[in-house]
Amino acid sequence: MISKRCLNMASSDIRKIFDTSSNNTINLGIGEPDFTTPKHIIEAAKRALDEGKTHYTPNNGIYELREEISKKLKMDYNLDIHPENIIITCGASEGLMLSLMSVVDRGDEVIITDPAFLSYRNLIQLCEGRPVPVKLEEDFSLDIEKVKESITDRTKCIVINTPGNPTGKVMSKEEIKGISDIAEDYNLIVISDEVYDKIIYHKKHHSPMEYTDNCIVVNGFSKTYAMTGWRIGYLYVSENLNSRLNIVDHMIKIHQYSFACATSFAQYGALAALRGDQSCIYEMVREFRRRRDLVVKGLKDVFKLHPPEGAFYIFPNTEEYGTGEEVVKRLMENGILVVPGVAFGKGGLYHIRLSYATKYELLEKAVEIIKETFLGGM
Repeated sequence: MISKRCLNMASSDIRKIFDTSSNNTINLGIGEPDFTTPKHIIEAAKRALDEGKTHYTPNNGIYELREEISKKLKMDYNLDIHPENIIITCGASEGLMLSLMSVVDRGDEVIITDPAFLSYRNLIQLCEGRPVPVKLEEDFSLDIEKVKESITDRTKCIVINTPGNPTGKVMSKEEIKGISDIAEDYNLIVISDEVYDKIIYHKKHHSPMEYTDNCIVVNGFSKTYAMTGWRIGYLYVSENLNSRLNIVDHMIKIHQYSFACATSFAQYGALAALRGDQSCIYEMVREFRRRRDLVVKGLKDVFKLHPPEGAFYIFPNTEEYGTGEEVVKRLMENGILVVPGVAFGKGGLYHIRLSYATKYELLEKAVEIIKETFLGGM
């Protein structure tokens, strides 16, 4: 009786890791900032509740929030996105779902990187499309020629993620420009997941929206403002793409019959996040960088690795000790929870993903346990 679309979907390996954690383990598996949401955001949501803002909002979200996002995009990336071309979603996860469901039909092919965030593959399959993985290079860069070679007459869109989960890689301007040129040349849509756009250490964030109108950008507040439980995200499209496809209205149809609208008072919290003091972001990123440096320094003699350039994940190579799954098992026996790289695609078979979005002291302890496990404390 269960639908084939459900039977074809795999449960999240990340959620499995989360479910097996206990007070006696150090969980490096979950991609969630351990910081509390900044106080001014919480207070704004409380005020909204006190003011009775507990009813439905417009399907695409309150206008003030969409307007503020529009201003942010102009200030940060010089993008001219009208508020009417922005939809407030129940987290970036819904933004990804709306983007794919609005353009992917049964049998359509969607190019993704390998490895890539595991939701992409399963959401594509939910739409009855076919994921087409393009293996990343050893340093996690994307070979544009390999993308071109993967295009067929069934290709509908390309999904990218920068900074990347699980790799921590920030795509270069040349890579983004190359993907954008492909979108233009082959009339494909790029779905760009940019939820970590503010968590970058030394490089600069570039979006395909800078170079092509054939683009849907998905973003949110969860990672940047430590608002994972608030479930507030957004997506936006260019005026040109919307005028050609009327894509916003089509996404709103899916949105209104599934979620109706994002939580009202959470939207006012998100509004305060954008209007308020942004130093909270810099403080969190500074701490993430400190944690990254600790983990890189501690593990560079254990695994072959590439220091993350953004987000809060490190994706070391485990080949010296076995597959990622074998290494995960050894670490679990020693009280450390990480995610096997194969959860993100076949290209991650000999990798594990560690999240350093946890307390510095726990990371210090975890690094010592990992070194003891594989180097005997050397």
